Amino acid sequence: MPTGLALRDVREQLFDAAERVLLRDGPSALTSRAVTDEAHCAKGVLHRHFDDFDAFLAEFVLTRAARVSARVEELRATAGSGTVVDNLADALRDLFTSVAVAVVALITFRDGLRTRLRRVWPAGVPVLTEAVQLISDYLTAERDLGRIADHAVVEALAPTLIGAAHLLFADRESTPDVEAVRLMVVTVVGGVVRS
Repeated sequence: MPTGLALRDVREQLFDAAERVLLRDGPSALTSRAVTDEAHCAKGVLHRHFDDFDAFLAEFVLTRAARVSARVEELRATAGSGTVVDNLADALRDLFTSVAVAVVALITFRDGLRTRLRRVWPAGVPVLTEAVQLISDYLTAERDLGRIADHAVVEALAPTLIGAAHLLFADRESTPDVEAVRLMVVTVVGGVVRS
């Protein structure tokens, strides 16, 4: 393995390599060797930047959860435009065709990672709890604009949408079609969306 490669942002290159391995081969294939091979660097590079592999994975998961947080503003900006159902369906497809589903499997697969995340993450599963907040903020904005009924319980709708979407996307071998996601969204929020 070449060790003379210039690594500009080593941590991000390692995280990107981990994401590629995770998406391509699944959580059981995600090892420090697989990550460093994918990043084209020596194994010692990872261990110079992280205490151990679970520390690396915990930070990887937290950076991917932060990316979900960054999408909050993007989704909230769609409030009042398009349709509520289409905005939600697009956001859920975007979220769950990313690394989110694979991260949930990774957290489930690795005991040491779960233990480490419990120390720094308040509750729930990183990425999914951020996604619930993303959807909740969007639904609140739409309710404030009058496009969702005042009686809508956003705190119940958001986790329901995330849970149902996660089930649709849980099979890594295929992705649900656009209409399947849209139908799920209509089923969950159809009773509170105002036309």
